[in-house]
Amino acid sequence: MLGDLPGPDEHAQQALADRASQVLRPAGAFERLDQVAVWLAGWQRTPEPAVERPVALVFAADHGVADEGVSAYPAEVTAAMVSAVDSGVATVAAVARQVGAVVRCDDVGVGVPTGNIRTQDAMSVGEFEAAVNAGVLAVDRAVTDEGADLLVLGELGIGNTTAAAAVCGLLFADDTASSAEAAACWTGPGTGVHAGALDHKRSVVRDVLERVGRVAPLDALRRAGGRELAAIAGAAVAARRRSIPVILDGFIGTAAAAPLALAAPGSLDHCIAGHCSAEPGHGALLAKLGLEPLVRLDLRLGEGTGALIAVPLVRIAAAAVTDVATFAEWGLA
Repeated sequence: MLGDLPGPDEHAQQALADRASQVLRPAGAFERLDQVAVWLAGWQRTPEPAVERPVALVFAADHGVADEGVSAYPAEVTAAMVSAVDSGVATVAAVARQVGAVVRCDDVGVGVPTGNIRTQDAMSVGEFEAAVNAGVLAVDRAVTDEGADLLVLGELGIGNTTAAAAVCGLLFADDTASSAEAAACWTGPGTGVHAGALDHKRSVVRDVLERVGRVAPLDALRRAGGRELAAIAGAAVAARRRSIPVILDGFIGTAAAAPLALAAPGSLDHCIAGHCSAEPGHGALLAKLGLEPLVRLDLRLGEGTGALIAVPLVRIAAAAVTDVATFAEWGLA
């Protein structure tokens, strides 16, 4: 799955970086945006990068752990939200229209909940592989049908912040003294649970960590994640093989991709973090992955919305190098 991943086009990166150092502004004035432009050039494999056909892939699935009462909403909301996305009335659809992106919602397990991760594995090996492959196929369609040159990976699934917290707790088990401490570190309010309900959610995550124990990164995703998380992981790998840059969304989407980074360091080099959400585990996870978010708006929605909000910044980053004259071109060298 993670063997022989292609790297960026270093010549395109260097050419873009050289131009960025010569355009009509003080050195370093756009440093962070220039870094984004160089990243985009490398993965689009051109010294003149641009975002013309962004596509948001939103994967939806149900979770057996929702039966534990870990969300403020019932499991039936997942299916209703898929319908809202398809009808163009969900938040992700509204944001996508404003940034000129296409949204594609993939049902990878709505109505077919994973195992309740408190007491059993989320997916069998076969189910996990099928979910990963669904993500790969979604990328294939985005390229074939939409000509995608930038991907946003989003998710829908009641109970999936619990799954994401459990995955992170398993991935970084060495960093905490106990399962209870790990659960407290990674588990946040999600859809809006607080006080006693949040304590209960943390106890569920603690039980998952104690049940599963130390496992390999991708096995953590299989045993404690969800089908939509596995699809995001598959989509991230497929995008890498096609050299398509990716904007990661919130805590859940980042948790879905994190096992790839631990299993094969550098495997997320084609990804940037669109934002840092209000979910407390997200900032900690970004720090562990060495990802600096483009914006911090304290969002707590998912769906790919925060990543879509970052799309104009990526566009601006590229244009602020490719469309700006250099000192020499303007006769000032």
